[in-house]
Amino acid sequence: MLKIGEFSKLSRVSIRMLRHYDELGLLRPIRIDPDTGYRYYRESQLPTASRIAALRDMGFGLSAIGELLACDDPALLERHLLERRAELAQLQSQTARRLRLLGTALQRLRKDGITMKLPVTIKTFPARYAATLRMTIPSYDQEGLLWSELVRRTAPLHLVPDDPCLCAVVFHDREFREADVDVEAQKTVRGAYPDTDGVHFCTLPPVTAATAVCHGSYAQLNDVMAAVAAWVLDNGYTLSGPAFNLYHVSPHETSNPDEFVTEVCYPSHPQPPFLPQVDTPQKPAYNQTQTCEPFIGKRGTAYGSHPDAQPRRQGRDRHDHQLVQKDRRLGRAGRRIVLL
Repeated sequence: MLKIGEFSKLSRVSIRMLRHYDELGLLRPIRIDPDTGYRYYRESQLPTASRIAALRDMGFGLSAIGELLACDDPALLERHLLERRAELAQLQSQTARRLRLLGTALQRLRKDGITMKLPVTIKTFPARYAATLRMTIPSYDQEGLLWSELVRRTAPLHLVPDDPCLCAVVFHDREFREADVDVEAQKTVRGAYPDTDGVHFCTLPPVTAATAVCHGSYAQLNDVMAAVAAWVLDNGYTLSGPAFNLYHVSPHETSNPDEFVTEVCYPSHPQPPFLPQVDTPQKPAYNQTQTCEPFIGKRGTAYGSHPDAQPRRQGRDRHDHQLVQKDRRLGRAGRRIVLL
């Protein structure tokens, strides 16, 4: 038997961890001296210690390691290992994406933080005949699933690509989504084909869009999209449809992300000129059922019974009163002249 210190050296597991394994029931000592408390192990337990260390290096937790050590079914053990490999592959993909983002950020910092302004142009895409497939994908970086499905479902039709062949993805969601993204793949083709297995063939209508071309990895697309959207709003345009990307050079043509060529497109049209609204005074509507008695002025003039005539009657009445007062003043003045 080996004392715990000797077993620690041979297994390359610290004494602290051996005691922890004992508490969890992963690797119990053969004997514990009741007087000294020393733990003793056998040489036959070294392979178990090696398995625990290997499973920990694979990323398994200690609770999962306990289940795997107790598993006697090779098929079940293989399934657990395959699931862990899939988890690590997904983690590797996420890590690679984060590394690309960090690389892009470092490149910008080395350019003294100056962001090159992308040339944005207004372009009209003519009507085009295309194979379209709309589906929901787990996330934006999983567009490859969409294209794989389009290729698989149209393989029996032997599609003839158009020249040039425009491959686009339309983003139908009205907001950014962290999962379950509604997208549509469009690939222009020659000829005419029947709809099949969710793939719809149709002539896409012309569309006018503000566009900018992105050269390089897809890590830059968020910045390019923001630049195009800002240009649309700053130059008197308004968005008129879902955004889409045209993939001129994609992973289908090259495995080097630096060689990708992507055109970001925002359908838009000029905003109508702003015309300030002028409030015009409204004349009160004539109520044909409303009646009033004719008004007879002091000069004997009869004014109509229309409601609008009332202000005029009052005005003319004041005018008549002023004339009468004037006649009276003139009469008094005349009388004074005669007396003199």
